[in-house]
Amino acid sequence: MYSESDLQAAVDAKVLTPEAVQAFRSHVASVRDAPGADEESFRLITGFNDIFVSIAAVILLVAVGWIGESIHTALAGAFVAASAWLLAEYFTRHRRMALPSIVLVLAFSGGVCAAMLGFFFRHGEALFGPRLGDTAGALLIGGIALVTAAATWLHWKRFMVPITVAAGTAALAATAVALILSVVGSFGSPDLVMALVLVAGLGVFTLAMWWDRSDRTRTTRRSDVAFWLHLLAAPMIAHPIFHLLGVTQGDDISSAAAVMVVGIYVLFGLIALAVDRRALLVSALAYVLFALTQLFRTFGAVELNVALTAFVIGSALLLLSAFWQNARAVIVAMLPAGLAEQLPATIRPQPAS
Repeated sequence: MYSESDLQAAVDAKVLTPEAVQAFRSHVASVRDAPGADEESFRLITGFNDIFVSIAAVILLVAVGWIGESIHTALAGAFVAASAWLLAEYFTRHRRMALPSIVLVLAFSGGVCAAMLGFFFRHGEALFGPRLGDTAGALLIGGIALVTAAATWLHWKRFMVPITVAAGTAALAATAVALILSVVGSFGSPDLVMALVLVAGLGVFTLAMWWDRSDRTRTTRRSDVAFWLHLLAAPMIAHPIFHLLGVTQGDDISSAAAVMVVGIYVLFGLIALAVDRRALLVSALAYVLFALTQLFRTFGAVELNVALTAFVIGSALLLLSAFWQNARAVIVAMLPAGLAEQLPATIRPQPAS
């Protein structure tokens, strides 16, 4: 299995001509009866060896983290981050293995963050006194997130793994939320935290669209970067919205709230069609399942409410998947021309003449 990034790398290395690669893309699109952009492809594994190496890497990283923990709390994260970087030098930079690269990016970012948390957790009382205030705590978290973002940026400059941008963006979003909370001081308000996460999620979504806009036919690594950013933005948007509606409280919700949840999910579907990204639909799926279950229970279908919910949602999503291209063409055609031209392509790119 070859990704768009692999094809572009072959062109850069002059192994294939741009015309040959474009002809190949057009052939695959005609066979699948869908333009390449609509496939939302991204590179995850190239073979079982990716899984094998990833499992081995996780075992090794757990081991070095355990050894570091036995010496000092901060060394657990430091050892993991250093090991992940060294492993990436071979498996990412040399072998270009997809799944191990993703695992190593997350391990590196998490290790950097864990090293700082371990240090301040161990020595926090000596540095800040017996009780760390809310404002100081938020500033500390923001600082840790900012350093993590900087380290992730260095990793991106070295290895250029698409998920790295999403990891760094997540750290920057955490920095912004922590700094705002340190200013307003409303740490006991979950609604405020969720509102800030929602704003951050919209910012991440905007960044994802910027990357998507630079590669409307999804033929370069920029499309992979946009995919991971959309995957990050989706829960940051969906969860706060449904939290503010009371869906995450675990109790029964009213019929009006359930209908509103379904309506929001339909809106998410329209947005997903327009931008040709399915992450929003997946992130909000659990909430709409819960809402529909409540609706069926309200209308008396108590025994089969879960089965009916699964049947309705499963059928709707399968139909949407089968007719995704046609539905998307209708939605995009309804948008202003200036906006439609910024969205991923809805037509199959033609071979270069």
